Amino acid sequence: MSMLRTTFSIITFSFLVIAPALHAQEQSFADWLNELREEALQEGISAATIEAAFATVEEPIPRVLELDRSQPEFVQTFAGYMNNRLSDARIARGQRLLEDYSDLFNRIRDEYGVQPHYLVSFWALESNFGDFTGGFSVINALATLAFDPRRSDFFRKELITALRIIDEGHIAADQMSGSWAGAMGQCQFMPSTFYSYAKDGDGDGRIDIWNSVPDVMTSAANYLSQNGWQGDERWGREVILPAGFDFTQTGTGVRKTVTEWNRLGVTRVNGQPLGNADMLGSIVLPAGANGPAFLTYQNYRTTMVWNRSTFYAISVGHLADRFVGGGPIENMPSGAERPLSRDEVIELQTLLNEQGFDTGTPDGIAGSMTRAAIRSYQASAGLPTDGYANFELLEGLRAL
Repeated sequence: MSMLRTTFSIITFSFLVIAPALHAQEQSFADWLNELREEALQEGISAATIEAAFATVEEPIPRVLELDRSQPEFVQTFAGYMNNRLSDARIARGQRLLEDYSDLFNRIRDEYGVQPHYLVSFWALESNFGDFTGGFSVINALATLAFDPRRSDFFRKELITALRIIDEGHIAADQMSGSWAGAMGQCQFMPSTFYSYAKDGDGDGRIDIWNSVPDVMTSAANYLSQNGWQGDERWGREVILPAGFDFTQTGTGVRKTVTEWNRLGVTRVNGQPLGNADMLGSIVLPAGANGPAFLTYQNYRTTMVWNRSTFYAISVGHLADRFVGGGPIENMPSGAERPLSRDEVIELQTLLNEQGFDTGTPDGIAGSMTRAAIRSYQASAGLPTDGYANFELLEGLRAL
């Protein structure tokens, strides 16, 4: 699922468990559901909507809880991630859809300032152009997660919002399908994201992000526009870094103008100068110092609001480029790179902590704190300070 998490496809939520969540665990599911019905009534949701929505909600869904608890055994490499999401068939289909819906996309661009090829890229990555929107009842899935104490408060609010969407006539309760975590429709909006950003794109008086392409595209464009999308800019571009480049200058925490990066010797991937511009950009290294480098702009940052994954944000931009004739990534790393398992990331974090480089509590996720610790270690060891967690780094720490 995403977003926006805010919504969509691969969302990572991080919410504190609070008193109401603990209370939910102490109740039977039936008692908890009756309490929720009362809350929904107090929120102004009709009794008819509540009854229709909960008609098939009888017990928590074990598969939803299983998926909520599961984590992939291995951390995916950049090459593996990209290869799984880009194909000639997907690129060709996206190009056809740009033509098929050209009038719609041009209207949306005029109103929201979002370029069509980016909208089609989000569409492709969120639901394979609407083919895969999730097979769970959103109400049943959210009820399961709202009853579970781990993130009860967050999902309770999402469930109430989902009921409100049904009550307003946008979708029937039995047709509100989505992912196991409640992300809905062809753009995989969470209910709260739907309620804040979804738009009626076909003028029929309701918002149907499950079946109406105009509603899907207009909603996605509104979300992007409201979160800082720039209609006259690209997402970024692959670049070449000069010899001796200071890798502490990489990452979204460092922003320089194109002119400044040009002066530092960063070039286009074909070796030509970047030129001069005031547009701010950050150098991103999704596969470390030995992989491709990208100069990313504001639209990359907006994509990261949609989904906090660096890999996802680059894939959206690159796939969009491919739709309009752009070529493949020139310096794509070998697909043979050995991925780290979650246990190995925990080991790497533990070893860094033991060497005095603080990663926090080892959790198997190479987040910003872990990357900062890696950079500090790399600087002390005379290595390129790219902050990249890989098997070679782990082997070096094991040898200390």
